[in-house]
Amino acid sequence: MLTLVAIVEFTVGAEAAGQRYEDEVLALLGRHDGHLERRLRGTDGQTEVHVIRFEERAGYESFLADPDRATLRTALGESAPTTRVIEVDEG
Repeated sequence: MLTLVAIVEFTVGAEAAGQRYEDEVLALLGRHDGHLERRLRGTDGQTEVHVIRFEERAGYESFLADPDRATLRTALGESAPTTRVIEVDEG
C-alpha cells in the first residue's frame, strides 16, 4: 500500500478551473487502483489537500503517466495548479 498527501495550490484567478481539473484528475484514480481517502479545501480558497492511496507503487506510476491526465493538464495551460506530493506512512 502506498499513501500520499498532495498539497495543491491553485493559480490566482483560476481557482474554479483548478478545482474542475482536480475533479477530473481524481476521477482517474480508479483506473490505477488508486483511491481518494480525503479531500480538504483550505479556508483561503487557494489550496486543497488530498490523501490518496494506491494498492502498489506501480499504480501511482501509471497514474502519473496516464495520457488523459496529461491532456487535462495541457488544456489548462498556465492556469494549472501546482502540486507537491509527499509519501507518508501511518507509523
